[in-house]
Amino acid sequence: MALHDELIKSAVFGLVEGITEWLPISSTGHMLLLDEFVKLDVSDSFWKMFLVVIQLGAILAVCLMFFGKLNPFSPSKDADERRSTWALWGKVILACIPASVIGIPLDDWMDEHLGSPLIIAGALIAYGVIFIVLETWRNRRALEAAPAAGRHFAGTDTEGTSGADALATTRDIDQLGWGTALGIGMFQVLSLVPGTSRSGSTIIGGLLLGCSRPVAAEFTFFLAIPVMFGASALRLAKYFLEGATLTGDEGLILAVGCLSAFITSLIIIRLLMGFVRKHDFRIFGWYRIILGIAVIAYFAFLRA
Repeated sequence: MALHDELIKSAVFGLVEGITEWLPISSTGHMLLLDEFVKLDVSDSFWKMFLVVIQLGAILAVCLMFFGKLNPFSPSKDADERRSTWALWGKVILACIPASVIGIPLDDWMDEHLGSPLIIAGALIAYGVIFIVLETWRNRRALEAAPAAGRHFAGTDTEGTSGADALATTRDIDQLGWGTALGIGMFQVLSLVPGTSRSGSTIIGGLLLGCSRPVAAEFTFFLAIPVMFGASALRLAKYFLEGATLTGDEGLILAVGCLSAFITSLIIIRLLMGFVRKHDFRIFGWYRIILGIAVIAYFAFLRA
């Protein structure tokens, strides 16, 4: 293989990973679809490992951007703030348990049976519809709750809180209850199906359980830390236990992909947090539906 070409391809995969990991549009689905058009010249075992471990770059961006909030040892925090940080970590770990219990034993089976383009397309469309219906319902509730004279809940208030979020029961990450965290974790189980989107499933869960969009998105970022570190460790362990070795070129390809995902994630996370303070998720729902239809058309007709 020409190393230069593979490094460029790896950077492209990192770019797509960094964008789609945080937007509720399915990173795994996009990576598998991208592989149809941009193929790395690597072994099948390395590709399966690369597809998961490249997420480390994206998660390191979260660790960097939210380090102050997630660091319980910060000298700038008082005792109450440190307790709150530890409690947040506890809620993150609690929310990760359902997907871990179900996902780890079924990891190989899901790789073999749930990676087909039609399953990905179906999940893209189904959850796209859910986003549109859910956000339309939340906005309608906000309109119905708006007083005849006064602030228009469907708009944006002076603090930048969107109308539907004005009715949310959890409008700050510190207000997130243990039961709500576990409920969001149950929704994360849905993301085990490629095309669903880990962030999409947890954001939907957060919105249904009364979280504002910023809280649902932020908790989704935090959930990714143990989930993605754990998934990467599991995949690396399988890779080496199966007797595979990492060559110098393969290590460089992996490093470039992770770096690309890291840089892209820094940008996308900041943009998404600004976006959700003033807009809903329906645009992502429409994108998912259009992409899902395009995937079906491509594999049913153009590739037939």
